[in-house]
Amino acid sequence: MHIEQNKSLQPYNTFGIDVSAKQFVSITAVDELKTILAENNPVFILGGGSNMLLTKDLDTLVVHLNLKGISIENETEDHVYIKAMAGENWHEFVLHCLAEGYGGIENLSLIPGNIGTAPIQNIGAYGVELKDVFESCRAVEIETGKERTFTKDECHFGYRDSIFKNEAKGKYCIVSVTLQLTKKNHELHTSYGAIQDELKKRNISSPTIQDISKAVISIRQSKLPNPKEIGNSGSFFKNPVLNAEAFREFKSNYPEAPYYELSDAEYKVPAGWLIEQAGFKGKRFGDAGVHDKQALVLVNHGNASGEELWNLALQIQKKVREQFGIYIEPEVNIL
Repeated sequence: MHIEQNKSLQPYNTFGIDVSAKQFVSITAVDELKTILAENNPVFILGGGSNMLLTKDLDTLVVHLNLKGISIENETEDHVYIKAMAGENWHEFVLHCLAEGYGGIENLSLIPGNIGTAPIQNIGAYGVELKDVFESCRAVEIETGKERTFTKDECHFGYRDSIFKNEAKGKYCIVSVTLQLTKKNHELHTSYGAIQDELKKRNISSPTIQDISKAVISIRQSKLPNPKEIGNSGSFFKNPVLNAEAFREFKSNYPEAPYYELSDAEYKVPAGWLIEQAGFKGKRFGDAGVHDKQALVLVNHGNASGEELWNLALQIQKKVREQFGIYIEPEVNIL
């Protein structure tokens, strides 16, 4: 366990922003984490770096969670309870589960980032959210170094939201996550039109969990840029959720707008559509830009600073609010 000085964080964030950490340490064991927390305050916990925009150098100790390991905690005839350490790559974990025949997270294929940050964001895609399969997570309290288990109810999951973004924000470091996955009789989620269309293209009428994963991967690759090729953090904004009254007004003004009915009282409008209608899709401002295939994604064309990307995000927010009366909230953490 070696603490480095003035470490560039460019390789550790998917936007590829070149800022530095005053101090940096990569830890591979929970006991190492506890030791670091006992000796240093404050610290910044860094996972896969896929859900943040760094706008400045970090004048603190950055603790990179490099905890690895996947294990079966328990299983029944129908379910498996599988634990993954925080430093495991999310998509590689999904592929591991699919290879074992475990279902429930196939719709979440190719989401960037690591296991440890998945509960914070309650990651989701194509009709499935992490909370649908979540059993518990183990976390270390940053102030005391004590370990605690959070159950599904205790995580207060919401749309791209959890207790870790609210009352527990900055107080805990998640070190492992346990999911309840199915071993048979998998509940398939193919209602999102894009998945149905992709399965039809592949002439698949009775899809397996592996088929759904491959369809999702194909869809995401066609729309979303690879962070290894161009800096990005996936979806930059949350899809806004409107109440029934606001939605009726919106729909009367923009009858062509796509939407998803969450309930009789709530409707989700695609932020990407709003941004595209506001004229930002494919636009570039220096090296900061909006992806030409998916307006929900901000991209770093090379040497954009975090501040330049954040200023672009603020421009987009302002224009969307002026044009539609809707506030779109960043999904990524701004630092």
